[in-house]
Parts: sequence; structure tokens; C-alpha cells
Amino acid sequence: MAEYDDDNIFAKILRGEIPCEKVYEDDYVLAFNDIDPKAPIHILVIPKGKYISIVDFGENASALEIKGFFVAVSKIAKEKGIDEQGFRSIANAGINGGQEVPHFHLHLLGGKRIGAMVSN
Repeated sequence: MAEYDDDNIFAKILRGEIPCEKVYEDDYVLAFNDIDPKAPIHILVIPKGKYISIVDFGENASALEIKGFFVAVSKIAKEKGIDEQGFRSIANAGINGGQEVPHFHLHLLGGKRIGAMVSN
């Protein structure tokens, strides 16, 4: 697996070098609005640890980090009112998965019907 890049944009956001529109933060997670939203609600949820992808996170994060991450996702969905009508969560991984930033992150999209899962 590749080495974590401390210069990726999410690492800079976590260090406070780049501002974000924060919607949630705790010991394990930072969540903020996407700067190019694809839905009325489009939030990026990132762990505070240095994990490149969901695979890296699943293999190397502690049980507390993993639980903390998914508890935060649930809290955010409820706080934003998208838990009842539904939302999409997406974690892209690697080049073929369309991952653009090499720091594990989950997209939460809601506030409207999202549509087809994947278009050809």
C-alpha cells in the first residue's frame, strides 16, 4: 500500500491550513460541506487518522476509530434530517473507484432523490 501523503487537501484541512465549512467534529471525525455539492446536502466525513482508503481504514484503524466514524455518520444523517427519507453514502477507493483525495472519506448525499447508482 502507498504511504500516506501529509500534503493532501484533507490533511491540510485537518491541520487548519485550509478552511472548511464544518458541520460536525469530535475526537475521531471531521465533517464538512463539499465545495462542489452534487445534492442539496453533500457532506464529506473524514477520520482524523492518516488512512488512505476505506481498505486502509478497515485494516489499520482501531475499533474505537471505526466505531467513532460510523457513529458520527449516523449522528450527522439525523442532525441533517436525511435519515428518514434516505441518503446515499459513497466511499470511493483508488483510481478505478474515482478516489480523488488519498485520505479515506465518505460522501453523504441527501435532500433529494439521488438517482441511478452508476451510469454507463
